[in-house]
Amino acid sequence: MRRFFHEFTESFRIAAAQIRANKMRSLLTALGVIIGIVSVTLMGTAINGIDNSVESSLSGFGDDVLYVTKWPWRDVDDWWDYRNRPRLRTEYAQRINDWVADHPDSPLKLAVPAATTNSIVIRGDYRVTNIFTLGTGSGLAQISRVDMKEGRFFNELESRAGRNVIIIGFDIADALFPGQSAIGQTVRIRDQQYTVIGVAARQGSFLGIFSWDSMVIMPLNAFRRNFWVGNNVEIRVQVDGARMDEARDELRGLMRRIRQLPPERKDDFDINEQKVIREQLEPMQRGIAIAGLAITGLALFVGAIGIMNITYVSVKERTKEIGTRKALGARRSTILLQFLIEAVSISVAGGLVGLGVAWGMSKTISLLMPAFPLVFSVTLLVAGFVLSLIVGVLSGFLPALSASKLDPVVALRYE
Repeated sequence: MRRFFHEFTESFRIAAAQIRANKMRSLLTALGVIIGIVSVTLMGTAINGIDNSVESSLSGFGDDVLYVTKWPWRDVDDWWDYRNRPRLRTEYAQRINDWVADHPDSPLKLAVPAATTNSIVIRGDYRVTNIFTLGTGSGLAQISRVDMKEGRFFNELESRAGRNVIIIGFDIADALFPGQSAIGQTVRIRDQQYTVIGVAARQGSFLGIFSWDSMVIMPLNAFRRNFWVGNNVEIRVQVDGARMDEARDELRGLMRRIRQLPPERKDDFDINEQKVIREQLEPMQRGIAIAGLAITGLALFVGAIGIMNITYVSVKERTKEIGTRKALGARRSTILLQFLIEAVSISVAGGLVGLGVAWGMSKTISLLMPAFPLVFSVTLLVAGFVLSLIVGVLSGFLPALSASKLDPVVALRYE
């Protein structure tokens, strides 16, 4: 062990001397690793950011919420069958809540009606268009996963009275009230004035998935005065997450009774959940991750080839030195360790510089484009360091092995 430690420190000293003696060559060699680590790390931050954006967007749906809708959350072939279904009514939510009150052991907890449309929101000379507008009950605050940047959600009294109060998303507040608080201010939607009582915290979104950032929420009775409650109605039902299958079956049976469907009739509604969207997105997320890492991994591969090439050149340049050391009693393992440490040192140094550059770039991008999903984590730092270490070992091993196998007689005669 003592001998190995001595050989290791001596090999490290020789490797450091060689790197200092060939600064420019070592820098250019490390440049390939730097570019590779920057590419892979930035792709990793983008993948993390996409995953976080998806999770943040899906959290708006709630993992313990079932959605009763007219249409399923998937592509359908028999479009006309779904088109001809009778529309849902917001009154169904109260009937579900009445049933839950009579069955306290039910996995169903709370039903909240919701009607949706798109609208234009105006404040003076400012306006935002095509805004997802939701009319709902005060119970949405209980079953949703939204944090408030400022203000509050409307209460039951405001909900029943249909007060003209709204909660707006972060992006809407930023567009209509730049540099000032939106709380207590009024906006116009169609011919009605609404008072802003809450602003949702920034949530972010990915590929247009549900996000609170570009939403307006108002009491359902206020919604009715301004918009037609037609086919875009859904009933959101909070359930016991540990009894999801039981809750889905119970809700299905209850909805069939509410809709007065005989046993031979198919369901004329659908029960959806967050899992449906997640299952559709996961293949796309995997595809982005695999394609991105494969493409950026090529840069790291080129860097590894560069280290291997330069290490072979170094072996050729120092063939006579290797012969002399072997003639004086140096073991094959000593020679191998010396060149391997040199290759690993260049790779790790390049990796550390690459991580620093990637961190700086990710912070800069995040400042300039806050909506762009980049998440730099400690895991990526560790992964980048380990990856550069592995690249150094793999790219330096074959040249180091060839150096250790040199015949001392032949090496001493090499010109």
